Amino acid sequence: MKLSHIINRKYTGVLAIMMTLFALGASKQVQGQTQQFSFTQYMDNLTPLNPAYSLLDQAGSINTMARKQWVGIDGAPTTFLLNANIPVASISGAAGVIVMNDQFAIERQTEANVYFAKAIQLGQNNYLGVSLNAGIRNYRANYSSLDSSDPTFANDVRETKPNIGFGVIYFSDWYYIGVSVPELTITSLGTASVQNNNNFKNHYYFTGAFITDAGEDFKVKPSILFSYAKGVPLITDFSGIMYIKETLGIGASYRLNEEMAGILTLNLDKFHIGYSYQFGTSSSNLGGFNMATHEVSLGYRFGKGIGKRKLL
Repeated sequence: MKLSHIINRKYTGVLAIMMTLFALGASKQVQGQTQQFSFTQYMDNLTPLNPAYSLLDQAGSINTMARKQWVGIDGAPTTFLLNANIPVASISGAAGVIVMNDQFAIERQTEANVYFAKAIQLGQNNYLGVSLNAGIRNYRANYSSLDSSDPTFANDVRETKPNIGFGVIYFSDWYYIGVSVPELTITSLGTASVQNNNNFKNHYYFTGAFITDAGEDFKVKPSILFSYAKGVPLITDFSGIMYIKETLGIGASYRLNEEMAGILTLNLDKFHIGYSYQFGTSSSNLGGFNMATHEVSLGYRFGKGIGKRKLL
């Protein structure tokens, strides 16, 4: 991806060079943003990263997430994510769909995947879940919108590629550990994206979480996420949420690329509402600018499993 979001057409030539140099200088920070499905509230909706996670909830659900990065910068990354699943109780399975739309200045990527997950009982309360997802990814870059008279920006890019992925998760009623590759690209994008095609690389995730009592009306859920793609620095995310009466959740997360977030959630039988505010903790973030990221999530549960609130 590129930081052409602040390029003014009248000054395309000069500003394009300036922003390219700026992007190279801040590449260590920017690359952290190019990880697919990079969102703060993963601990409450892990399905986009590992569809096998859908097996943990016996209810059907529809979940949405909207994320706006670097607020205050025109054309900054905006992501919308939707996933829905229904349980297939007769075979201890689940099926669903994941749709993602990600826009960054002149670049836009839209992806749709369907998935199926199946659980195998290994013990009294222990299960092994596996999932398979398949879909397509469409990438567009409207370079001609920068300056159609400049040969450098004359050709737009339009690419549609197939995608396949899988996930494995080992879980009980109080913890889970998972490994997944939801972005197993069959073919490469070529040389279209200036960020070295990070969106079209294989993405690997390792996740884990558990929930425990911390008093009569309190529960605590720590979680961890490792995400990796070739050529992109490993990102490690530590998160923790405290639930009060299984309803109000207050938490925080910290990424080793020096980003931190505050998290607030409201959990009801049928509805889940979440908000997070993410910010950089280093003065070197994006050249010294500390631009916040807002993220809002909304979930709706339905079916036989809604009698028990989903916390894990």
